[in-house]
Amino acid sequence: MNAMNKTSAPVKTLDDLARLADYSLLDTLTPDPEAKANGVDHSARQVFSGHYVSVNPTPIKEPHYIAHSKNFFNELGFDDSLVTREDFMRMFSGDISNVPQPLRTVGWATGYALSINGSEYYQQCPFQTGNGYGDGRAVSILEANINGKRWEMQLKGGGRTPYCRGADGRAVLRSSIREFLAQEHMHSLGVPTSRSLTLYTSKSETVKRPWFNQGSHSRDPEVMIEEDVAITTRVAPSFLRVGQIELFGRRARKQEHSKAHKELEQIVLHLIDREYSDVIDTHLPFEEKVLLLATQFRDRLTSLVANWIRVGYCQGNFNSDNCAAGGFTLDYGPFGFIDMFDPKYQPWTGGGVHFSFLNQPQAAERNFHMFYTALKPLIESNPDVLRQLDEIDHGFSEVMQEQMEKMLAAKLGLCTFNAPLFQELFILMINTHVDYTIFFRELSSLPEDISPLLKSFYDETFLDKKLLEGWSQWLEKWKSLINVTTPESRENLSEQMKRVNPKYTLREWFLVPAYQQATTGDYTLIRELQEVMTHPYDEQSNEIEEKCYRLKPSEFFDIAGISHVSCSS
Repeated sequence: MNAMNKTSAPVKTLDDLARLADYSLLDTLTPDPEAKANGVDHSARQVFSGHYVSVNPTPIKEPHYIAHSKNFFNELGFDDSLVTREDFMRMFSGDISNVPQPLRTVGWATGYALSINGSEYYQQCPFQTGNGYGDGRAVSILEANINGKRWEMQLKGGGRTPYCRGADGRAVLRSSIREFLAQEHMHSLGVPTSRSLTLYTSKSETVKRPWFNQGSHSRDPEVMIEEDVAITTRVAPSFLRVGQIELFGRRARKQEHSKAHKELEQIVLHLIDREYSDVIDTHLPFEEKVLLLATQFRDRLTSLVANWIRVGYCQGNFNSDNCAAGGFTLDYGPFGFIDMFDPKYQPWTGGGVHFSFLNQPQAAERNFHMFYTALKPLIESNPDVLRQLDEIDHGFSEVMQEQMEKMLAAKLGLCTFNAPLFQELFILMINTHVDYTIFFRELSSLPEDISPLLKSFYDETFLDKKLLEGWSQWLEKWKSLINVTTPESRENLSEQMKRVNPKYTLREWFLVPAYQQATTGDYTLIRELQEVMTHPYDEQSNEIEEKCYRLKPSEFFDIAGISHVSCSS
């Protein structure tokens, strides 16, 4: 690959951006031999081989600017004026037919396999073969080296691809707002994630989606509603997924075609180059690279999931195809931030308990096992290396437990994890119905008694003397374990805990008014949430605190589209 470019002057024009282009995936991997060079390939079909399909995005009609990530623009060296330039807006709303060279006028989509909770699936594929899974509405349009880092830019809602499975390839404004805000919020929380670049909607194009009646308690969508389409550009070092590696692993394992083993080797080396080149030396023997990849991914994935639980995030649909092989958060579909603490919290009506809040470590282990399984054909001829890979797989739960204990100790301001103390707290939190975020933030102020914690209680716990006594006893035990001996140490520990326990998280009942307002062309709430949620650990104004640092209103509990969502987007 080309050496990383360094940019010192701001990127003010599309020509400036074009000079940074470097399409590593297209230049080093194998295209689908049945793909059309002109990218006119928008009908569902089986893709039997190759790492990507050349496909044009489908532009949305009359694109209209809503928002961009000013923070990310600044990191990339993009001038803010770029976002409303006609040629830039045209490119990032799906029209790449007339971009300046060396930008390419055809994008690409990739295939992947589907595993749910560690079980291989084929039957959801319209062809019953697994050859139809992939990016059905996500089209990558650029890879670029910017300020010493490689970024891939992908249009979510960019139109049909051969993997569309008969769908329309569009994302609606509602889901696009959620993903746009969530990615930058997660980055600000310190959780590895794909990033948000831009958000455009159409002034005239709509699609129909299943949704819920106003105020409904239904678990299933009840009506078809017409919604504005939108395209959000998400950005990451790569969009390689566990499911993608798994697809080539399955083909190699089954010897589905003569190049299957070679394609698996190529995609694994590409993954290492894109996501792990800083920790895996390119000169190492191939089998050693595979072992290091497995170890490094295990470390990243366990750390990621511990971070999700730290900030109260639930992925909702944590299949292997929604698990980034680079170890960051990817695909903000039916995600949610927890309000009332519930180990079985699941924002998606179709997700099941296996992907619920505190089952995410187990779901991650199953995804890692599918990753390990995909790597096995590459090293199965060497029993010693295979044994080492087995050990890495078997060690996942232990590493996951270590990450969880480290995280939970940090949330409580302790040097080491105290299992009895946490278990007692866990029971109290369930019995009391506490707000997860508010409780840990209030605890971060090191209260002398339980009074400040009461603002996190949903029930009228103050009427239950036995429960209150239990809280007081727990608090005294906790205070005896934290290392606070002077006013200075007290302040330091409080600040340390506040950097672990956010004050603000992107709750669904904040998002609903924002996207409802956006349907009228008013983006005020989107921009307000963007500002608040990119400073989640900060003390903000009294007005913001009154709006965003409070218990979920009782009238929103169990309401469809607020307490739970479908996968419709």
